Amino acid sequence: MTTTTPIGELTGDYVFDSARTRVGFVAKAMLVTKVRGQFDEFEGSAHLDGGDPSKSTAQFSIRARSIQTRNQKRDDHLRSGDFLDVDNHPALTFTSTRVRQVHQAGFQVTGDLTIRGVTKPVTVDFELTGAENDPQGSAHVRFAGSTTINRNDWAVSGGKGMVGPKVTLEIEVVAVRQP
Repeated sequence: MTTTTPIGELTGDYVFDSARTRVGFVAKAMLVTKVRGQFDEFEGSAHLDGGDPSKSTAQFSIRARSIQTRNQKRDDHLRSGDFLDVDNHPALTFTSTRVRQVHQAGFQVTGDLTIRGVTKPVTVDFELTGAENDPQGSAHVRFAGSTTINRNDWAVSGGKGMVGPKVTLEIEVVAVRQP
C-alpha cells in the first residue's frame, strides 16, 4: 500500500497512533505574533469506507490538561477558567456527522466539536497524505487537516486584547487499521 493506494482498499476500522499523531493550534497574540501549541494526550478512532466515503466516521477525545505551548505560565493560564477550564471540562471532543470526498485525496469532515461543554458544528478539510503497510503487515493511513474556529463561540473568551479570537486547529493523523 502506498499513497497511490486506491481508496477502496483502505476500508476498515482504525485507531489513532498517539505517538505519530499531532493535534496543534495557532492563535495570534497581541496582534503581532503567533502562539503555537499542541495537545499531548488524546485518543481517536475512525471507520473508513473506501467504497462510499460518506459512510466513514471519526471520533476524537483530547485531554484539555495536556495543552502545551512551551511556556508554563501561559499553559497554566490556558488551563484556567479564563480559557479551557480543565477542572470542570477535562476533555475536548469531536464526533463526525458527515464525510464528503471533494477530490481524489481530499475530504471534508463535518462534526460536532465540544469545548467547555459547548457543542458547535465544524468542518475540517483533510488530505489523505499516505497509506502503507508496516513491516508487520498492519495498514497505516495518514491524513493532514485544518480548520479555523472562533474560540468565543465555545465560551473560551479569556485574554481579551491579548489573544485574537481566531484559532487554527492543525491535525496530522496516523491511524492503524485494526484486525
